[in-house]
Amino acid sequence: MKVNFLDLKSQYHSIKDEIDGAIQEVLERSAFAAGPFVKAFEEHFAEKQGRKFCVGVSSGTAALHIAMMALDIKAGDEVIVPVNTFFATPEAVSLSGAKPVFIDCEPEYYNVDINLIEPAITPKTRAIVAVNLYGQPAQLEKIREIAEKHRLLLIEDCAQSHLATLNGRLTGTFGVCGCFSFYPGKNLGAYGEGGAVTMDDENLYKKVMMLRDHGSPQKYIHELIGHNYRMEGIQGAILDVKLKHLPAWTETRRKNADLYRKYLADCPQIVLPEEMPGARHVYHLFIIRTPKREEMIKYLQEQGIYTGIHYPIPCHLQKAYESFGHKRGDFAISEKYADEILSLPMSEQLKEDEIIYTSEKIKAFFA
Repeated sequence: MKVNFLDLKSQYHSIKDEIDGAIQEVLERSAFAAGPFVKAFEEHFAEKQGRKFCVGVSSGTAALHIAMMALDIKAGDEVIVPVNTFFATPEAVSLSGAKPVFIDCEPEYYNVDINLIEPAITPKTRAIVAVNLYGQPAQLEKIREIAEKHRLLLIEDCAQSHLATLNGRLTGTFGVCGCFSFYPGKNLGAYGEGGAVTMDDENLYKKVMMLRDHGSPQKYIHELIGHNYRMEGIQGAILDVKLKHLPAWTETRRKNADLYRKYLADCPQIVLPEEMPGARHVYHLFIIRTPKREEMIKYLQEQGIYTGIHYPIPCHLQKAYESFGHKRGDFAISEKYADEILSLPMSEQLKEDEIIYTSEKIKAFFA
């Protein structure tokens, strides 16, 4: 049996007529850059994610960067970020001219350790970026309390947490804004790049709208130095179709996570992911931990099972940040997990027999 890590082709064929019709409509109307299809998606996504406003942009990285710009985060500022995250999180801080200040992750849920945030705050600190990693909300209520206590901005990186909730409240609604990615492999993925910033503040919305289009409130009038971060019309149309299916797809991912737990419960050699109390995990990734990761990857691939690693090198050990002077041992938990975390196949297309097969082969590996 072959088990793909992610099967975007099968997902496409499950909604082919809707997707093809949406693309054809964009072609007929020639609305390729921003325009009515992006606007329709923005309105629907804002409603689905519990915000008043949404601005579609060209990528999740663009969403983070444009949020930093709109909030006037700049050179001389510091922004607290988790070290266990995709590189785009600190990169966006650096692109704004500010300095990312890394924090280790909590051992149980992989998100930022809230006990380490306050000791990292300095007079230069302007913001905290809370990443909802793998689909699990961070401890957003407590992070927001810290941000309010120290008069800091809270920005949520929701690249992996579409429709995730904490105590019934959607991720992306705890901070001043939520930054989303629609990279093809995400729970809500475009057929190319895409991202969005959600917010309730109308002035912030207007500023982000300008910044994504060369700082322009209307054609050929430029009030700010911005970027060309517009979302493409075709991506807006595709995302609007897929958004209708996202709630059902999310439930399927959660059921698949339960099946993994069921069939791997008797495999003590691996650590299964835990859901934080009050959290509704949406399982962008289903990650396990094993010190025998490399051997397991090779074995599973020989059995036709394809896995992933998220992420093999923590941000503080990337060459891009070597000037910060960090070394191995500075963030011990994230470093340990970077050597052990393995992402198993996970999508709404995954079938129970594939989960059973994968689980059996994992147990056979240790046997």
